[in-house]
Amino acid sequence: MSSVASRLYFLAANEGAVKAARVFSRRTIAPSRTVFTYAGLRSLTRYDESGKSMDWQKKLTPEQYVVTRERSTEIPFSGIYLNHSEEGMYHCVCCDTPLFNSESKFDSGTGWPSFYEAHGTWERDESHANILRRPDCSLGSMGTEVICKQCDAHLGHVFDDGPDPTGHRFCINSVALSFKPRVK
Repeated sequence: MSSVASRLYFLAANEGAVKAARVFSRRTIAPSRTVFTYAGLRSLTRYDESGKSMDWQKKLTPEQYVVTRERSTEIPFSGIYLNHSEEGMYHCVCCDTPLFNSESKFDSGTGWPSFYEAHGTWERDESHANILRRPDCSLGSMGTEVICKQCDAHLGHVFDDGPDPTGHRFCINSVALSFKPRVK
């Protein structure tokens, strides 16, 4: 009987892996860089809401373009929002979508603005947040990339070594953000 149970467990575990493999498709941009995209969805990086092509290079500064559209990272300890402590909301620099509340910002000592929770998260449920998590192995090991749900902009990465109450550390590039102070 235990062999039947272990076989069922093995099949269920493999079925989950097969479903996960169907969600992501691989495409190679450069010989050494593999990018994961969601299967069945058009790339929001190349299209705006009306389906017309968006010229991000005209809208963004060169540094913002390289980080948000080419998935680069700003130099640690160089970002404008690293030591920023004003109350308000951090928005996506590309589409102006609210992403992180200043109340969830903390000093992680890593060199990038860090947040323990995305705006719209409720009791660990990020379905109403404006960010998505995506597997990323571009750094040589498996990680989790954070992108804007509205425009597919690369924001940074998330790690599981953050403070309470969530235990998450969203390390976000300053150039991927714009800040709007809280109106009093």
